Amino acid sequence: MRFADIPGLQDTKDQLIQAIQNNHVAHAQLFYGQQGSGNMALALAYSAYINCKDKSETDSCGVCSNCTKIDKLVHPDLQFVYPVSSTKSVTGKNVVSSSYLKEWRSYLTNNKYGSLEDWSGHYGAENKNANISKEESRNIIKSLSLKSFEAEYKILIIWLPENMHVSAANGILKILEEPPEKTLFLLVTNDYEKLLTTILSRCQLFKVPSFSHEEITGYLVNTKGLEEGNAKKIAALAEGSIKAAVENIVSAEEDSHVMFRDWMRQCWTKDYTAISGANDIFFKMNKTAQKMYLQYAVNMIRHSLVSVYMPDEKLKLNTDEQGFVTNFGKALSTDKLERISKELNQAAYHLERNANVKILFMDLSLTIGRIMTAK
Repeated sequence: MRFADIPGLQDTKDQLIQAIQNNHVAHAQLFYGQQGSGNMALALAYSAYINCKDKSETDSCGVCSNCTKIDKLVHPDLQFVYPVSSTKSVTGKNVVSSSYLKEWRSYLTNNKYGSLEDWSGHYGAENKNANISKEESRNIIKSLSLKSFEAEYKILIIWLPENMHVSAANGILKILEEPPEKTLFLLVTNDYEKLLTTILSRCQLFKVPSFSHEEITGYLVNTKGLEEGNAKKIAALAEGSIKAAVENIVSAEEDSHVMFRDWMRQCWTKDYTAISGANDIFFKMNKTAQKMYLQYAVNMIRHSLVSVYMPDEKLKLNTDEQGFVTNFGKALSTDKLERISKELNQAAYHLERNANVKILFMDLSLTIGRIMTAK
């Protein structure tokens, strides 16, 4: 993992690089960022940079033996501790990070911006609460008592230390305060306020900002192959989290389209029974999905408005969507489409401010129906 692999956050990257170049590396650092932020990715890139054999002014080389092993998560001087729970095959004192190392490597390789829920599902936690146990603290002390094998620094990354058992936290206080020479602790947290004050007092807090809309948009375009307009729409709702953005890609556009197409027909025919059913479906969505759906609706209305004047715009849509916006644009006047768009945007505004979802959607449906059938 290199700094170049992380979208944006240039000021944050520069701070880490300068600390290394100026030899101001704290032995215990707390990378704090919201779920879906770049805190774990930065900790990995930082680990690679500090032990790179041929680092540049701005990044690790990515090709030396240390870089390649860190990238594959197999470097003997880069160790991990993370929350785990018992499974059918792992129980008792064996419920420690090392018992799940194979699963962890496969998970982290593809989930630099993931969550505890993602990780638990990956190794088969069976809905059990994962934590970092007292037994883990003994393993930490034992493994860090050894000198580094190949790299200049031995690095231990503790992921989500807020899930550390009190006994485990107390068990590592001494080594956290006075670690062996050339040993670094990188604690990666989403909620540092849940940590013991004795842990916090021994760490240098490093705040990792949320990703900007532009950074998430670039990530979705470059790594997920999304069209820029769709990527912007998803980024705007992700609230700075790449994890949320990736989950929202399930903009199974086809599902959104079918739901929107049927809803518009129900509004047109004033089929109140069907509208009530659509209302129930909308109510059961989580808030992010509701916002995504209204954004999709606004987008479809916009395409219906411009389809007559800018036919090339339709090429950004799939075949079903192209047919819909063409017919919808012909069926309704420009004035009616603009009024519907205004109502959708207003509904999105009220949704953001926690309006009653059922009342909001029903009122929106009835209003759209009146606009469509008005003389």
